[in-house]
Amino acid sequence: MGNGLKIILIVLLFIGFFELGLFSSYTIVTSNVPNIQELVDFQVNTIKGFLNPENVNEALIKDPTKIEIIKKNDAARALEEKSGVDGINVDSMNVTTYDELKNEINVSIEALGYSAPNSTSGQIIISQKPVYKVMATATAKYKEGGYKIDPESIVIESILKLY
Repeated sequence: MGNGLKIILIVLLFIGFFELGLFSSYTIVTSNVPNIQELVDFQVNTIKGFLNPENVNEALIKDPTKIEIIKKNDAARALEEKSGVDGINVDSMNVTTYDELKNEINVSIEALGYSAPNSTSGQIIISQKPVYKVMATATAKYKEGGYKIDPESIVIESILKLY
């Protein structure tokens, strides 16, 4: 017997045992005799749905769109207050969206945050290294040539401590 024939036979046996297991489990779960034609059609339609080229775009996740915001300092102050960090680096703020650009959109905000300088044995050590990464969501409205983040809509998703 050729190797190709052996592989085909093994695949057919695997499919056969799988189908028998499916039919017997259907019988156990529903306490009814399975409608074999209906179950096979359901499997074929499900597999066709996965392989349909029209559904490929729905499965792919598009890259977020970077949003240019106005009045970054207001957004940074609101982030600072809601997150409890001592400072937000405005230059590191990254605002993105997956929404279509329109008058009001949902945005994701990522920014680096600073903690207060600590003192050790009488010395004050001031470090310009960010200590936190703040991630938040908010809504932004289009005004005056750019998007403005509504400070009241900011919700802190997570605060990560950087080492």
